Amino acid sequence: MCNLYNQTTAKEAMRRLMNFTQDLTGNIEPGEVYPDRMAPIIRNSAGGRDLAMARWGMPTPPQFLAGRKTDRGITNIRNTASPHWRRWLGVEHRCLVPFTAFAEPDAAKGGNTWFTLRGDRPAFFAGLNLCGWTSVRKLKDGETTDDLFAFLTTEANALVAAIHPKAMPVILTQPDDWETWLTAPWTSAARLQRPLADDVLERQAS
Repeated sequence: MCNLYNQTTAKEAMRRLMNFTQDLTGNIEPGEVYPDRMAPIIRNSAGGRDLAMARWGMPTPPQFLAGRKTDRGITNIRNTASPHWRRWLGVEHRCLVPFTAFAEPDAAKGGNTWFTLRGDRPAFFAGLNLCGWTSVRKLKDGETTDDLFAFLTTEANALVAAIHPKAMPVILTQPDDWETWLTAPWTSAARLQRPLADDVLERQAS
């Protein structure tokens, strides 16, 4: 699964693409994003849409927390039929996660293989977010209250499957799909949980 991605999209470029109404981010540092780190998302809000910072990792299903003192979060969401995720599938919890490249683990060679969009086109992961969740992410920090996010995954296309056959992120490249993800009923938005066409991605040279 994808547990590392790169985000270098400038804030002004995101504004032109999504026309968000509030910028709650301050200074966005471009670069690699790892689980449990802060990263920008575009989310629905009462006033329109916000560009905000959130922590990568939605709450873990309780059955996987037995005996644990911390919840580091779930970064990739596949089974949207699960009752754990169904409560957060409405438009109030959907977001877009800007990215410029993502990495998948290479089981054969070790390390990661990076994938980017052909033609340097803008794209977002289809994400879910949750504001004000209280949990213990790290023992040393104790309880913290955080805004969280994760993104959906689906079956891998042929290009990604050659490296990581199990899954790939749900990637949206078209403005109509961005709008559908943020505004449509789940029955329509769920159709976007599909692999990206093989010829839209390319593997970065190692």
